Amino acid sequence: MNRKQTIAVVAVIMATALCIVLVKSRGKTSESSGEEATPTLVTVQTGTLKLATLHRYVQGYGTIEPAPATAEQPAAGAPLAAPSAGIVTRVNVIAGQSVEKGDVLMELNSGAITYALAEQELARQKELFAQQNTSLKNLQDAEAQLALLRVTAPLSGTVVRVNVKPGQAVDVTTVVAEVMDLNRLAVSAEIPAAETGDLQSGNPVEVLSEPPVTTALLFVSPDVNNGTVLVRALLPAGGALRPGQFVPLRIVTAVHTNCLAAPGESIVTDESGKSVIARVTGDEAVQTPVQTGLRENDWVEIAAPELKAGDTVVTTGAYGLPDKTKIRVENSPGAATSTHSADAK
Repeated sequence: MNRKQTIAVVAVIMATALCIVLVKSRGKTSESSGEEATPTLVTVQTGTLKLATLHRYVQGYGTIEPAPATAEQPAAGAPLAAPSAGIVTRVNVIAGQSVEKGDVLMELNSGAITYALAEQELARQKELFAQQNTSLKNLQDAEAQLALLRVTAPLSGTVVRVNVKPGQAVDVTTVVAEVMDLNRLAVSAEIPAAETGDLQSGNPVEVLSEPPVTTALLFVSPDVNNGTVLVRALLPAGGALRPGQFVPLRIVTAVHTNCLAAPGESIVTDESGKSVIARVTGDEAVQTPVQTGLRENDWVEIAAPELKAGDTVVTTGAYGLPDKTKIRVENSPGAATSTHSADAK
């Protein structure tokens, strides 16, 4: 074989090898294009839209206390001071005891005037007055003298505190006891002023105690004190709450009935900053813009012409899910996965 023939054979071999490489390369490119054309299948979990009643709340913490005075009733609690300076000679009650208005809770001696002598003088003046042998002024003076030597219950209720013992010296600044009507209690709370715009008398109040108590807002202070506003609600009689308890509460400021509600995790924000929900249509998740409203217990009020109660929407997996994505629903751990179909609902 001469030189020209050798060169020709080498050229044929190289050309053949190049063709083989090009054919394989085109095959791989074709396979790659085919793989890219295959749609992505995303595994998600779903929930269902429903009609619901949702509320807006202002939340806070309150303290149980005696109900304040009203035009119809006095205050439900009264700390009692000694009516005069003296020595406590007798305490007629103990904490927890029920009393009637006017009952004598304690007796005092003041200087040379003893309780016993003042009581005897009043009895004498009453007898003389009945016989028309003394004046009304003398009778009233005897009543006033005795009143300075005894502590009486200003209302019917329960003695919740006794602060003194026989033999103890007291004056008019000494709080000797406290009486409270435990059937007339209230809850008071300090609410941040920024949250009180919708508050008004009559708003429903839910005291989240055990058991819970429902009442209505009685008073919203017109004043702001240290950034908060005082609100108060009366409690039903016969409850389990006691003065001094600190309880969580919430005040209902809006109620939307029969509104369309979606699971909270199904609502996401798209790239333009709008709220969207992925509605399941056939085996696809279609992004649908929604207007949101009240939120309560992981349910959110929504409005969109395309949506209705019973529609299926993506919950877990909704965030970042592209529009019209092929999906596979897997709603419970361990359950078999299947491509979602609208006909299967």
